[in-house]
Amino acid sequence: MRVILMTGKGGVGKTSVAAATGLRCAELGYKTLVLSTDPAHSLADSFDRSLGHEPKLVRPNLWGAELDALMELEGNWGAVKRYITQVLQARGLEGVQAEELAILPGMDEIFGLVRMKRHYDEGDFEILIIDSAPTGTALRLLSLPEVGGWYMRRFYKPLQGMSAALRPIVEPIFRPIAGFSLPDKEVMDAPYEFYEQIEALEKVLTDNTLTSVRLVMNPEKMVIKESLRAHAYLSLYNVATDLVVANRIIPDSVSDPFFERWKSNQQVYKQEIYDNFHPLPVKEVPLFSEEMCGLEALDKLKEILYGDEDPTQVYYKENTVRVLQEKGCYSLELYLPGIPKEQIQLNKTGDELNVRIGNHRRNLVLPQALAALKPSGAKMEEDYLKIRFGNAA
Repeated sequence: MRVILMTGKGGVGKTSVAAATGLRCAELGYKTLVLSTDPAHSLADSFDRSLGHEPKLVRPNLWGAELDALMELEGNWGAVKRYITQVLQARGLEGVQAEELAILPGMDEIFGLVRMKRHYDEGDFEILIIDSAPTGTALRLLSLPEVGGWYMRRFYKPLQGMSAALRPIVEPIFRPIAGFSLPDKEVMDAPYEFYEQIEALEKVLTDNTLTSVRLVMNPEKMVIKESLRAHAYLSLYNVATDLVVANRIIPDSVSDPFFERWKSNQQVYKQEIYDNFHPLPVKEVPLFSEEMCGLEALDKLKEILYGDEDPTQVYYKENTVRVLQEKGCYSLELYLPGIPKEQIQLNKTGDELNVRIGNHRRNLVLPQALAALKPSGAKMEEDYLKIRFGNAA
């Protein structure tokens, strides 16, 4: 299965791009599912069709679905939720309050990823296109296997066995005192099963022959900054970005004086997109005079985006940014083919790293792990500029 994740700041048009990509894939004969994991669903509005939690046919070879986070949570985490609710109620919280607090923050994003893995395992579709939450913040959860793996295998797994053995002995004494039961096997198994799902999902997302992220943005300062930050985090977890879509560019045919300053600013920011995301390919999409709603409008967007191309191709195979950790130290690697080290100047301000090559400048927004550190050296190796980070800045 080919997996394509569309992400970007809220409101940039990633849902429309995801839907149009799905139309083109289906047109080429691929069995395609477009799945919205964004809590503020707009995929149904984009297709102008009613959609639900389960895939629904939109056009031949094309299905759409909008993740119901509560339904997914109940299926994957229901036993844990009910147990936490029981504990909170025993401590005096009202029923509704206890149920709300039993749903941990970010769980909807977590189970969006779990749902994606299930579709991958079931193999009912050839192409899975994810209309993700803004900037794909859920992908930070990919650090879970690395951070929690040792604890899960060395600590939690033995705890499961101890709990199963001791529960029949301790439960008669514990329940009258505490007012709630000890966790049963279903509750104890759920966290480890969830950990295993995320660990398996990580292998899919970090295989750049299977999975690509496509960053959708508008030529605006705040949007570009957010997209740079998303790109940095994706690189930190070794998830490949293969394409940038610069959306809603005012066409040259628009000559109304009202838009002149806007057009001028867009030219500046459009060049920043090319410079800051180089050498990733960039596709430009104009600002349409009509709303991107319904299959007819999406067909126009599909033609502009892809023409005769196959959207399932990997548009760029190199990782343009890599973040590595070795022996407790971090290094940031930038793909800069053919550039001598002598032409490169580095400057770090806050969480931004400025890379200047002659008259060209590239700004990188660093992930938090690197933002608190300062560059301690750099070298060119196999077309990658490798920047080492040392003590706190």
